[in-house]
Amino acid sequence: MEGFLNLNKPKGMTSHDCVGRIRRLLRIKRVGHGGTLDPAATGVLPIAIGKATRLLQYMRSDKAYCATVRFGVTTTTDDLEGEIVTSAPAFSLKREQVEETLPQFLGKIQQVPPAYSAIQVNGTRLYELARAGEAVEVPARQVEVRDIEVLGWRAGDFPEIDLAIACGPGTYIRAIARDIGARVQTGATLARLTRTASSGFHLEDSLTFADVETQLQQGEFQLIPPATALAHLNAVTLNREEARRWCQGQQLRLGDRSILTPPLQVYREDGRFLGIGQINPGETPSVLRPKMVFHPGS
Repeated sequence: MEGFLNLNKPKGMTSHDCVGRIRRLLRIKRVGHGGTLDPAATGVLPIAIGKATRLLQYMRSDKAYCATVRFGVTTTTDDLEGEIVTSAPAFSLKREQVEETLPQFLGKIQQVPPAYSAIQVNGTRLYELARAGEAVEVPARQVEVRDIEVLGWRAGDFPEIDLAIACGPGTYIRAIARDIGARVQTGATLARLTRTASSGFHLEDSLTFADVETQLQQGEFQLIPPATALAHLNAVTLNREEARRWCQGQQLRLGDRSILTPPLQVYREDGRFLGIGQINPGETPSVLRPKMVFHPGS
């Protein structure tokens, strides 16, 4: 059993919890996830099964979220899971004021991750330091936000705005909520978060745990094949003799198939996925080298 599962993570479970439950449901030990979601967040959590766990590093890194930001409140964790630090009604805040700040968060920006996050400082995770009461200066790092769209606005003592955010890896939506609040001088925290897309998987195609259990009971459960998860990569197809040699660790000259950008999906002519190959750009003639072989006996 090897492939991927587009899981719709429920609220209240860690990503590690989800991996454990999938292990039990599928009765397989080798399970991993592609991109942590906070326990309070819901939505797309890519799950790799069997040998496919080795492919997580090659999946697309782009993500998309639907986030609700609440103004007038700040917390220790930059979301509603933390303790309230400040709380003051922000009824005078207007949607237009918030919208004016959003362009500042587009493109490649410097972002300070939340104090409660899994980033390590001197070998210790920030959330462990925060829980121990240690004050740590969290270094800023560069992230990329590709798009921010306003989906809705609710006025009131503690107004809320709904945002659709498309971003690159390592972006903390909690930090965006916190920083928008700082820009409009009311403070803000993340109230709700749903990941709508990750690594090429989308929320509308995701399965809940109940869906997985039902499909297993009915004998209809199928994993997403590597070809779907790696569709953004170029692919090369080998005949049976080439496939046998490549899977045994031999290098192959690609000839007229050399105009490709690595890393490459490698398939046998009958459609069987063999693994990941590597070529050196600019090398003439191009030579296909094994980087990750799934089926050594092919």
